[in-house]
Amino acid sequence: MMIRFYAASAAIYLGAALAEIAGCFAFWAWLRQDKSAGWLIPGLLSLALFAYLLTRIDVSAAGRAYAAYGGLYIVTSLGWLWLAEGIRPNGWDAAGAGLAIAGALVILVGTQVTR
Repeated sequence: MMIRFYAASAAIYLGAALAEIAGCFAFWAWLRQDKSAGWLIPGLLSLALFAYLLTRIDVSAAGRAYAAYGGLYIVTSLGWLWLAEGIRPNGWDAAGAGLAIAGALVILVGTQVTR
């Protein structure tokens, strides 16, 4: 049961992170890279998907879901940096991502232990 909870949470968080990053990047491209305003339509849809996905996390409080999400968001953002922007993360990035994931795991494990 616990493995299913963590696997489902990780999948939802990964989907939410990709949706948020894609949505925010659409605005970045429009404002910083002179792309057309047409980029905003998929960007807004992507941000709406991000918000919806976070409601699917099985925890008792929204703030806890958002706090745990932060760890996976950081790792996913570094993946975006490397794959979409062509900039390889460095050791400091990896260390920060590791700390963020550790913090997210503490929050998620704590929600299951105190149930």
